[in-house]
Amino acid sequence: MSRVAEPKKSGYAWDPETLRTPHTRPDKADRVQTMFDAIAPTYERFNTAATLGRDAHWRRSAVAAAQVRTGDVIVDICCGTGDMIRTFAGAEPRPKLIVGVDFSGGMLAHAGLDRVRTPVQLVRADALRLPLADATADVISCTFGVRNFAVLQAGLDEIARIARPGARVVILEFATPENPLLRWAHDVYCRNVLPWLGSWISGDRSGAYRYLPRSIQTFETTRGMIGRLEGAGFSSVDAKRMNLGGVVLYRGVR
Repeated sequence: MSRVAEPKKSGYAWDPETLRTPHTRPDKADRVQTMFDAIAPTYERFNTAATLGRDAHWRRSAVAAAQVRTGDVIVDICCGTGDMIRTFAGAEPRPKLIVGVDFSGGMLAHAGLDRVRTPVQLVRADALRLPLADATADVISCTFGVRNFAVLQAGLDEIARIARPGARVVILEFATPENPLLRWAHDVYCRNVLPWLGSWISGDRSGAYRYLPRSIQTFETTRGMIGRLEGAGFSSVDAKRMNLGGVVLYRGVR
């Protein structure tokens, strides 16, 4: 497996003005890429601290929902530093190949895959323009990544394009709890604790951990995501809420 060189890219990605409507920014892709390049070295450490380790449980739930079969080709979109790749590789039965795709060179450069025995290919590419042929994947996963697509529906359509007939898609994404009390607690945690924790752990100055809560608040609803996946061509789409409604696992079949 070849390693990807880490770019020397820096810059301030998000400020109060750009965070007003992050999903409609014409330069959203550039800002997201700058942000992830900046936080790559401490990305997994922050996730573990911010979720009290629950993120590992969510990934295992997604792998179980994917119903991996021997010989499957898995494409993990927005693979980041490889946490989902490692989860797939450690499950049984093992797939034939895992392709990890991310457009952040910094994240790919910090992918810890040395102990993975399943064949892995890392590809640096935009999720909206995957350098993969039609109908090549048996499983497509995306963990906390679709919220960062520059154009959500275009990204879901691209996922459908590379899916073979019968392929399973599993998507983990943050959400706003439906219960008013839980929604209030979630908002307090995201607005106050996450930015402080992110700055303390990573020293981040890109605005990544202020983008995180705002991008959740302004993202598509759960019902809307189901409709978008169906519109992309997936059937039997369902959504399972976890973490008191703060995380949703979507599953569909091509």
